[in-house]
Amino acid sequence: MKKIMITGAIVASAWFGYQAMQPKVMETSRVKLVPNVVIATVQMAPVRDEVEAIGTNKAYESVTITPKVTDVVTSLKFDDGDIVKKGDLLVQLQNAEQIAKVKAAQVKVADNQRELARISSLVSSRTVAELERDRLQTLIDTTRAELEQAQSALNDRSIVAPFNGRLGLRQVSVGSLVSPGTEITTLDDISKIKLDFSVPERFIQDLQPGKQVEAKAVAFPVEIFKGKVISIDSRVNPTTRAVIVRAEIPNPKLRLLPGMLMKVKLIKRSREAIMLPESAIIPLQKSHYVYSVNSDNVIERKAVQIGIRTRGWVEILDGLEIGENVVIRGLLKVRPGDTVKTQVSEKFTYLTEDDAEPNV
Repeated sequence: MKKIMITGAIVASAWFGYQAMQPKVMETSRVKLVPNVVIATVQMAPVRDEVEAIGTNKAYESVTITPKVTDVVTSLKFDDGDIVKKGDLLVQLQNAEQIAKVKAAQVKVADNQRELARISSLVSSRTVAELERDRLQTLIDTTRAELEQAQSALNDRSIVAPFNGRLGLRQVSVGSLVSPGTEITTLDDISKIKLDFSVPERFIQDLQPGKQVEAKAVAFPVEIFKGKVISIDSRVNPTTRAVIVRAEIPNPKLRLLPGMLMKVKLIKRSREAIMLPESAIIPLQKSHYVYSVNSDNVIERKAVQIGIRTRGWVEILDGLEIGENVVIRGLLKVRPGDTVKTQVSEKFTYLTEDDAEPNV
């Protein structure tokens, strides 16, 4: 009997101890964990209004080298792809006959000049009539014209570079008979590139020479080539309702070539604005909201008005002040009025195209 009473006492004691601890356990289980969120501080950042387009490169100057006369090629003074200066000899055509005609014209001019000098004193003494002097002067003028004509024909047999640039592929060989229209090679001045692209007519009011452009080529995907608008076409295409804009891009390393396809950004204007990561925006029907964290680390929902979007960022036109903290990660874990632990984001930094690697 005594053992039974002792056992009952122990069970009763354990039961009452369990009942006494139960409220504390339930109270502990009801304690809500404070969620962690990542925040970003609202600040101003440079933002640009841009028009994107596709353009095609053209050489700043470009010609097809062809002869002016029909004759045989006696020598070629260039190789494929050579860089040449203005006036460099490229092709020499057969010119023996023209050289002989120049020499003959020079002899005639010199002979007539000597004859004129000989009779000049005789005219002064009235031994020879002035009419003879005038005849000789006319003859000299005529032979000088013949000399210029012969010299021009000789010069036509020497084909020179009309400007600085890079030559294309050679299309003829020594001994070829060439004539006007025969393509010998091409010459392009690509120290600067003309970039032509179409812009919809609704942007015409924003177009003017001097506007900045940034372009990328498929061949150089990580490099940005900067230039400026130099002219706008005087007509709008009635089919596409677009106008052709021409920009000029420096090309000191000669990497951009005529015919390349370029992705172009025409910068209409640059300004300062509040920019936030798109992950901070909470869309609700036609409205947009953000979760702001006040000084007590309490969540507040604020309505905002958004502007342009660019590369994962969105412009805030109204609803936030400089210096406020906005939740950019952890939005699904919190509600307005919740107390949170914050972590400042160092990863989200707004970058403009100016932070990319420019061409040099």
